[in-house]
Amino acid sequence: MRYRLPTLCRLILGGLLACLGTSAFAEQVGCVTTEWKLIGSNHKVCVDSFSDPKIPGVTCHVSQARTGGVSGSFGLAQDPSQFSLACRQTGPITLPAKLPKEATVFAEDTSILFKETRVVRMWDAANNTLVYLAISRKLIDGAPANSVSTVPVMPWGGR
Repeated sequence: MRYRLPTLCRLILGGLLACLGTSAFAEQVGCVTTEWKLIGSNHKVCVDSFSDPKIPGVTCHVSQARTGGVSGSFGLAQDPSQFSLACRQTGPITLPAKLPKEATVFAEDTSILFKETRVVRMWDAANNTLVYLAISRKLIDGAPANSVSTVPVMPWGGR
């Protein structure tokens, strides 16, 4: 996300949005510099973690390229559509009574206007599997960049 809210504000907004059934906020796990910049922040790849707001027991990690330099430091740069997604069962999964076939579970701006990375959860009932698809969305020109991860719904622990 180019323009990050302070952590406390993100946690409060994340809780409110989760109650309303909208997408989750991510917590940054860490970043690795990919290119050093003399002026401004470095180019980097950052890993964020988020839990599915409607499916307890599922956690996803998304890595994204972040543009540095002067424009990146001020939140004005457009990040490239380069990301990866991994979702895993991290506890007992409880599916809601009415699980929509498709729902946005996470969205993050990758430019000041008109571009975002979005994670959509899909339900594959035939295989009893949650499918998470990360895409890059642009208002004018769509981007084909995507990543997919699946979480089979299985008993947790000794159950």
